[in-house]
Parts: sequence; C-alpha cells; structure tokens
Amino acid sequence: MQIYTVGGAVRDRLLGLSVKDRDHVVVGSTPEAMVALGYRPVGKDFPVFLHPESHEEYALARTERKTAKGYKGFVIHADPEVTLEQDLARRDLTINAIAEAENGQLIDPYHGLADIEARVFRHVSPAFSEDPVRILRVARFAARFTDFTLADETLTLMRQMVEEGEVDALVPERVWQELARGLMEAKPSRMFEVLRACGALQRILPELDQLFGVPQTAKYHPEVDTGLHIMLVIDYAAAQGFSLPIRFAALTHDLGKGTTPKDVLPRHIGHEERSVKLLQQVVKRMRVPNDCKDLGLVVARFHGKVHQVCEMRAATVLTFLQETDALRQPQRFKDFLSACEADARGRTGFEQQELPYFQLLLDILKLVQSVDAGAIAQAQTDPSRIKDAVFAARVHTMEQHYQFPLSQSVTGGSG
Repeated sequence: MQIYTVGGAVRDRLLGLSVKDRDHVVVGSTPEAMVALGYRPVGKDFPVFLHPESHEEYALARTERKTAKGYKGFVIHADPEVTLEQDLARRDLTINAIAEAENGQLIDPYHGLADIEARVFRHVSPAFSEDPVRILRVARFAARFTDFTLADETLTLMRQMVEEGEVDALVPERVWQELARGLMEAKPSRMFEVLRACGALQRILPELDQLFGVPQTAKYHPEVDTGLHIMLVIDYAAAQGFSLPIRFAALTHDLGKGTTPKDVLPRHIGHEERSVKLLQQVVKRMRVPNDCKDLGLVVARFHGKVHQVCEMRAATVLTFLQETDALRQPQRFKDFLSACEADARGRTGFEQQELPYFQLLLDILKLVQSVDAGAIAQAQTDPSRIKDAVFAARVHTMEQHYQFPLSQSVTGGSG
C-alpha cells in the first residue's frame, strides 16, 4: 500500500499558498484493508475513507468510465491494480494532477509543474470533456488564481462541451455551489469571463449573459457596457470582503437592463421592476438560498431609489425605510447599502465616490427605532389609528433632528 498527497494541497503548497485541506490517494489497497487499519468509510459513489486520527480523506486509486450525460454519468472502478498515473489521469487540470509521496518526492506525469510555472490552466486529457462541472471549476479557479490564463486547447474543448449540451445536464444545486464559491474568490469577474468565453454563461445564466453589449448613459456609466459594469461591481464587492448575499445582490441587481427596448437605449427607465421579475426566475431555477434571494430582490427593486434620499421629505424617507424592511431587519438594510455602495463605485471613474447619505440613512434608522411605538399604541383609543400615529411620531422625531430635504445632495446617481 502506497499513500500520496494529491490535488489542491500539492498545488497550493507549490504556489506558496496556505494549505487548508489535504486529500490523499491510496494505491494497492482494498476497502477491507483500509477498514482493518482503522479508516472509516464515508464514500457513497467510490471508496473514500477518513483517517482514524487526522480525519483527512483517503481515496482508493480509481478510474472512471463515462456512461451518460452530466457529472454523475460515470462508472467508478477502484482496484489494487489501478496505478497512481491512471488515477491522476482522470483529474481535471494538470496543476491538480501532481502527487507527493510520503518522502516528499513529486510525481508529475502530466507536466503540472510546468503549467504552475507558466501560470496556465490546461486539461489533463480529453476525459476532461466527460464532466461538465469541470467548466465551472475552471471558471472558479480563474477567479481565485488571478494571474493564470486558460490554455487555448482547453477553451476549445470547453466550447465543444457546451455545444454538445453537456452543460445543460448540470443540476441546479451544483451550478449554484460552484458560482457561489467563485463569487467569494478574489476576482469574481474572471469566473464570468471564462464562462462567457466558452458559451456556458448563456446556458446557465442567460439573464446575466444578455447584459453584455447593452449600453448605458455615459454620463453616469463611463464604462457604458452594462455587463462590464456588473463585473466592476462584483469585483468591488470582493475587494471589500463583502458577504455572499451582498455579492450575489451586486451580481443580479441590473438584470432588467437586458430587456430594455432598443428604441429607448441607453436609458433604462423602470429596469428595477424588470430586474425583480427576472431575478425571481433565476433564484427559483437555481434554488438560491433564502438569504441571497431576499437581499437580491430588495437590492434589485430599490438600488436606484437609495440615491434619491437627499431629495425626499421626511415622510418619504420613512416610507423608503419601511419598504426595505429596515426597521425589522436592520442588518439586512446595512447589507443592502453595501450592495448599493458596490453599485455606485463599480463604475469607471467613480471608484472613490463619496456616499455620505448612506451613513445618514443608518443614523436616521437608529433614530426612528428609538421612537417608542408601544407607548404610542397604548395611548390610542382607536386601534385603527395606531399605525398612522406611530408613523407621524417617527416623522416628527426625524424632523426634530434633521432638516428635510436633507442638506447633502446626491451626486452622480447609479443610473
């Protein structure tokens, strides 16, 4: 029995990155032998075991044979006769097909070391095309390893996979899993650039794909192209370390601009409501988690209105806070503002734009929350008047502390 460290642990160590998870492949063993040594079996589709002390994963060397479309259409063959080279051959990229022996020796049959040196993503073999998830993984790696490029032959193979319908066989949960991980990488825009380049974005997220090439008013969007704007927005959100729900909202807030009638371009009047309708389709189809869905819908609907707060009367500002459910969900409202910040600064030349009204809204929210709604309700003899009385009291408190319309003026709305 021979044990090797494989995959990301070897790759990341060679790149000088911290290693979080270590995977191992075991050559020359059987499930019975592993159990006898104290390893705990956990694999459902193929033999994977947890080490009795470190709890790291140890998988028996295996080969795969494609039997149907999609990423589950494989027959797995694990046997003591399967060699390390055969096991590494089924992996996606050469940089992930390097093994390290227990004595530190590197086994690199597919020249992953050279591709690490050259900073290139290259598929190991034509078997890459058998698993459509690999397209998503390569795109995610592009968002993580920002100085790597994609080999031309690998891009060509990915395009063929899309044309042959392999991407259409992906299940929604796996698509979301990979996209969510990619959104949390250093430069998410690179993931979508790769997906566009091979044609996969049009198949898995056409609502986003159709934004590229759609013009916006140059005064507010010097980058003009709506798709480029979205890429700037998500990269800004990533640079700020924003959470996944914020990054998802940043990605999807302008979907409606892709359906703006051509005769009114580059203006996008009413795109917010169109964005909401399209986003509702996306989150249902991709089974997006509720925290991402809820924030995304709020940002899609109200991201334009937030830039108008300094022009509003006190009652209108309060209504806006109620519409965004800021009083009941103050943390989500903060996340809403963060997504709107990314939207405002994800524009060429506006990266350092001052946004004083964002903090002002948070201050006003805290002030409104200080109003004792319970005491006001108890003082009312007519229950039907409670809602109006609380609203009036909150407006009165706001007007005592601020002059409306607010003194700060909105500069350069988000379009």
